Amino acid sequence: MTDYYKGYRISKSFIGFAVRYYYRYKISLRDLSEMLQDRGLSVTYETIRNWCQTWGPVYARGIRQKRGSAYKDKWHIDEVRVKIKGEVFWLWRLIDSEGEEIDVLLQKRRNAKAAIRFLKRALKKLGMPPRVMVTDKLRSYKKAHRILLKSAEHRSHKRLNNRIENSHQPTREKERQMRGFKSLPSAQRFLSSMGAFLNLLKVGRYKQGAKEYRQRFIQSINIFNEIVTSYHHYAK
Repeated sequence: MTDYYKGYRISKSFIGFAVRYYYRYKISLRDLSEMLQDRGLSVTYETIRNWCQTWGPVYARGIRQKRGSAYKDKWHIDEVRVKIKGEVFWLWRLIDSEGEEIDVLLQKRRNAKAAIRFLKRALKKLGMPPRVMVTDKLRSYKKAHRILLKSAEHRSHKRLNNRIENSHQPTREKERQMRGFKSLPSAQRFLSSMGAFLNLLKVGRYKQGAKEYRQRFIQSINIFNEIVTSYHHYAK
């Protein structure tokens, strides 16, 4: 089987490498261009940008299909302020008790209607409610719990939600490295894809011994490479 995507002159392994590094690490497009040059491949940062915009969501979809929806039944939910071209939005994030990102959604509001919309989307994706939902003291969650998640235990305390507070950190770091997000659709597309990449590739180096960490890391890379090679061409 050819190692090239239809319509591309660059090997799919190089494209996969560039896209994986951009979504997984705090690295710029220009840095990636230099790294590929060091490996004998001369491409501009704009070419890499196009690869990431085209293939990032495709690979993210492949990751989700490979991993399925086997999330833990304890949800942590939070929202963080994001500014795009001077306009304030709220990034709603949902993770499970292991730190796996279930969903993210950028919305203009931080109210009960926005909370309900976000949780409806998550329920549709997973098909079942959580056993426990953990939130901060935002009152909007109480209404969302009453309407959508009556069967779940609702724990509302600021310190209980430290896990998801930490999960915002990669977004903040990438936002600074990118010098801000450029538009709402592109930010939503990028952050949704980044969550899938981190779920697969960020294997928790501080939670296990060195041997187990290496094994899990190699396994995650192998899964990603299988996804990269499984596509023959890009079709929307």
